[in-house]
Amino acid sequence: MPLAPEDTLPTEGLVCVVGAGGKKTTLYALANRIDRAVVTATVRIPIFDDHVARVAVSEDPLDALDEAAASDFPLGLVPERERDDRYLGYDRGAVADLAATHDGPVLVKADGARMREFKAPSDREPQIPASADAVVPIAAAHVVGEPLTDERVHRPEQVAAIAGIDEGDEVTAEAVGAVLASPAGGLKAVPDGAEAVALVNKVDDAEDEAVAREIAAASLDADAAGRLDRVVLAALGEGRIVDVIEA
Repeated sequence: MPLAPEDTLPTEGLVCVVGAGGKKTTLYALANRIDRAVVTATVRIPIFDDHVARVAVSEDPLDALDEAAASDFPLGLVPERERDDRYLGYDRGAVADLAATHDGPVLVKADGARMREFKAPSDREPQIPASADAVVPIAAAHVVGEPLTDERVHRPEQVAAIAGIDEGDEVTAEAVGAVLASPAGGLKAVPDGAEAVALVNKVDDAEDEAVAREIAAASLDADAAGRLDRVVLAALGEGRIVDVIEA
């Protein structure tokens, strides 16, 4: 039987997704496959009403959760609609309290990427609660071979600093792997003891798969602290897992 997202990605407790190239797709793919999932954010999140059973807009997520019916799951919880195309996120403490109260998984968008394929965090990111059970740093296989500019990469200057390359250089699998495995990159603010699963997304064909395997190998090679539990290769737009590379 083919592997599914819920078989390979974290699905229990408080799960934060960070990075670029498929955060929202990952959240929705998981939320619609596991019981009693809540989708929320600690940062802004685009309107996602079409991807869950219902979105509750409430300053108090615990009250909204308490009022939810079984048919409301997967349930979106957000504090405020900021404008027509996005919601605001809760602070980390509110999300931690939500996860401690809920009897199911809480899936969290914990940083932004402005629709790019790859990123490194700013000084203010990611917004991961200290009680997170798992963190999933994401990058898209499609970014390899592209120039390191803001057309495809969010904060290219940060990526350059972590990967040891220059802005404008071609993005390599080694550069993506270095950022995914860096404590200043994909592993930034991952709590001690939390599961860390890197995800290489948009593996749409055999060429992408070859690139994704190079990224996975580079990630594990760069993970000097041994924090990555595994690297998942996927095309989550299709709900498809390509392979799982164990650390």
